[in-house]
Amino acid sequence: MMAIKLYGFKLSGHSHRVEVFLSLLDLEYEFISVDVANGEHKQPEFLAKNNFGQIPVLADGNFIISDSNAILYYLANTYDKSRQWFPANIKLASEIQKYLSVASGQIAYGPAAARLVKVFGAELEHQVAIDRAHQVLNIINCHLANKNWLVGESASIADVANYSYIAHAPEGDVSLKYYPYIQDWLARFEALPGFIPMPKTPAGLAK
Repeated sequence: MMAIKLYGFKLSGHSHRVEVFLSLLDLEYEFISVDVANGEHKQPEFLAKNNFGQIPVLADGNFIISDSNAILYYLANTYDKSRQWFPANIKLASEIQKYLSVASGQIAYGPAAARLVKVFGAELEHQVAIDRAHQVLNIINCHLANKNWLVGESASIADVANYSYIAHAPEGDVSLKYYPYIQDWLARFEALPGFIPMPKTPAGLAK
C-alpha cells in the first residue's frame, strides 16, 4: 500500500500543483478523487481531514496536511535531499515564499478566478478577474525577461505553485499571447522530467 495519498480533484489547479510536484519528485502516491461537485469536501468524513473543507489534502502515513502551498513546503523539505525545490539559503527561501503568496493572492484572484467563472460557472465578476490576471501576468512576464525561473537558477516550488493556473489562464478568457517570457517559462516547466499536465477543461463545464 502506498504511504502517500493525495485527496483532490483533477480539474483543480490547487490539486494539480501538488500532484505534479509529487511526480517531479518521483514519489509514488495514490490519487483519491473527491467529488467536489456534489459537496463531498464538505462532509464530516472529509472535514475530519481538513476542517476548512478544501482540497487538496495529503496524507503521508499518519501525517495529514492541507493547503496546497503548505503541502509543497512539506514535500520539498521532507523528500528533496538536494534542496533544489526549497533551498536552505534564507534569501532564496524568502523569495520563494513571496511567490507562494502571489499564487495564493494575485493568481488566485486573477487567472484562477476568471477560469472559475468560465469553466465552473462561479458567481464572480469575470472582467474584474481578467483585469487582475493581466496585471499580475504583466509583472511576472517582466520578471522573467532575463530569468529562466521565478527564483534562483533552477526550478523551485515557486514555479510549481504558480504554473497550473497560469498555464490554464486561457480557459478563463485570459490570453497569454502578450506574454512571451511566460510562454517560454511554461515550456521550460513542461520539459522538466516527471512533468504531468492538468487536463484541459471546456467552458461551461458546470452547466
